[in-house]
Amino acid sequence: MDLQQIRYFLALAQELHFWHTAEKMHITQSALSRHIQALEAEIGAALFERNKRNVKLTAAGAFLRSEWTQLLTTADAVHRRARQLSAGEVGELKIGHPGSVAYSVLPDLLAELAHRYPNWRVELVEIMELDLEQALFNYHLDLGLRREVTRNPRLESRLLGAENFVLVLPAAHALTAATFSTLTGVRQEKFILPSLRNQTQYVDSLRAIFAAYQFEPIIQIESDFGATILNLVARGLGLSIMPASYASGAPKGVRFIELPHQTQLYAIWRKDDTSPVLQNVLNVLEAAFAQ
Repeated sequence: MDLQQIRYFLALAQELHFWHTAEKMHITQSALSRHIQALEAEIGAALFERNKRNVKLTAAGAFLRSEWTQLLTTADAVHRRARQLSAGEVGELKIGHPGSVAYSVLPDLLAELAHRYPNWRVELVEIMELDLEQALFNYHLDLGLRREVTRNPRLESRLLGAENFVLVLPAAHALTAATFSTLTGVRQEKFILPSLRNQTQYVDSLRAIFAAYQFEPIIQIESDFGATILNLVARGLGLSIMPASYASGAPKGVRFIELPHQTQLYAIWRKDDTSPVLQNVLNVLEAAFAQ
């Protein structure tokens, strides 16, 4: 027997009329009769009592009507789930990201994913760039957002966009956008930055900014976490240089002055990952940044 034969049986069990059932199922009456006879032969029991005028279920037929109705409901749900998994309409996605995108790219991305794929479960991990590639290789992440293109042949990356760096100051600082001319004007100030000893493209960008103005910053505090840096600047403990997207979620007590230097944002993932969920999120990212 197969599921289609069971569907024919259940349709006949509801209609109790061979001609009406055959018309409803878009087959001939003789074909319907053959399917029912094949079922009865395989089961070894009559499922219908029939004469020239009437068709009715036997006790065995009534029992199977109840059991097979539940079976088909379960089978349909299983098949639907399999189709959704194949199309990437359901599944899990683990995204690693720097703190800055939590204030800009990430909320818009998650809103679009929730709209398109409401059955996804998304896990977010704020992670340092130095740890992101290993987290991908260990399958702790499916996708990374970061400021550095990958050079590992086992990974793929895609440039999503660029944004300016900004000088971050306490709100009470005397310098304003109108009076700012060059970063050399704050060379004697204390800074709160990631460790400039780290070997990442993001840190390379920070070093290049200071090199362009020919001075080494006086680093008061080192931190790799943007939210921490913003709060420390707000307390007047130093200045910082950060991607402009941090301005979207900054606490009270900080101001921003745009600098003529940019940082990039990349999506990064395992090259051999053929997950339809991953492909769907990459398509959403591509469409979002193409606008």
